[in-house]
Amino acid sequence: MTDLNWPFLGGAALEIESASGVHLTTRDGRRILDAAGGAIVVNIGHGRRRVADRIAEAALTCSYVVPPWVTPSRRAMVEALEANWLDAAFTRLHFTSGGSEAVEAAMKLALQYHAARGHGSRNQILSRAVSYHGTTVATTAVSGHAARRRGLEHGLPRPPTIPTPDALRCPLGANHPDAGAYYAGAVREGIVEAGPENVAAFLAEPITGASGGAIVPPADYWPRVSEICREFGVLLILDEVMTGFGRTGTNFAYQQWEILPDILIAGKGLAGGYAPLGGVFATEPVGAAIGAAGLQVMFHTFAAHPTACAAAAEVLDILVEEQLVARADRMGTMLLERLQDAFREHPHVSDVRGRGLLQAIEIVSDRATLTPFPMEAQITRRVVDAALERGVFFYAGGTGEMRDIICLGPPFVIEERHVDEMVSVLRQSVDAVTR
Repeated sequence: MTDLNWPFLGGAALEIESASGVHLTTRDGRRILDAAGGAIVVNIGHGRRRVADRIAEAALTCSYVVPPWVTPSRRAMVEALEANWLDAAFTRLHFTSGGSEAVEAAMKLALQYHAARGHGSRNQILSRAVSYHGTTVATTAVSGHAARRRGLEHGLPRPPTIPTPDALRCPLGANHPDAGAYYAGAVREGIVEAGPENVAAFLAEPITGASGGAIVPPADYWPRVSEICREFGVLLILDEVMTGFGRTGTNFAYQQWEILPDILIAGKGLAGGYAPLGGVFATEPVGAAIGAAGLQVMFHTFAAHPTACAAAAEVLDILVEEQLVARADRMGTMLLERLQDAFREHPHVSDVRGRGLLQAIEIVSDRATLTPFPMEAQITRRVVDAALERGVFFYAGGTGEMRDIICLGPPFVIEERHVDEMVSVLRQSVDAVTR
């Protein structure tokens, strides 16, 4: 490595020479179990030759074609999505180079939809206090992530205040039976406070990702919120950049409730880490209104790049052929049970939670009061480092204010022995740091 600072602030911790299956190999030959799938991205595993060959074919056939035009790989990806993944209600598709762009595109669609219908005052996108939706200025602004807003606060509106449906911290009491109604009521209050005539959309992850650590809302939360959005004419945008394409044991996490968003956002799992790609899928009323008004939906130069679409088409086919969504559900149940067994009585682990192969533990100083360790203790970093020393990589979660979250999001092809290794190493690492 040269003396140039890359990454921007320097401090690159590891140099990975290769990756295969569920393992990474460092330049000095160490083998690391990828228990996080990178940034909770990898679903079919590393190093699949089928995907590499499909990418190479696309690069030779159509190295670059402007995004609105059709190429063989773009057609193949859309056909795969329509055949096996998307609800028939999603008739309008837009592709980007990644999750942040996809979220921003969805926000723009919501604003354009209301403008097209003569409701230009609807210019607010509401979101939740613990959330993460991207790294652009607009997506940082709607994210409830204190650490990633730091140094930008003077250029951003106030952070989101609608509470995230964390049953453990419900003001009515931990895991209270009315927690779903309470948190859905908070969404209603947020819309009323802003003025329904000013609200374009409510943006949220169906299962909160790394910012909160795989927080699964109470069972009645999403049906209630969906009804509230319809009542006020507010679009429901669901961010499934992390949870989409099987990660939580269903094609999309929202399908675990009887709801349908107006706009669905996807990213990481769409191409499984083999290429940068994001997707925005809208229902016909949204697309038809924007089209009838003659408004533009502008593309990014490298959106839907032919090689990225080729990767996605192959990844989507592999997920179906190998029944990997069902496997994520099955292996996720096993992982959750073993994490619960390992940490049930741990004095510094307040919760084990998640669905499918998106799981997390939360580390606290006092389990009874949920008091966190001081920020300067750097518990999350130390646990991740301790696990790396033991040959397993976990993903650091939290927002700074909500902290010491360790996330697990391994490839769907993990085996039982990998589950045992992950759980054993995580317990050893937490013990080593908190004892």
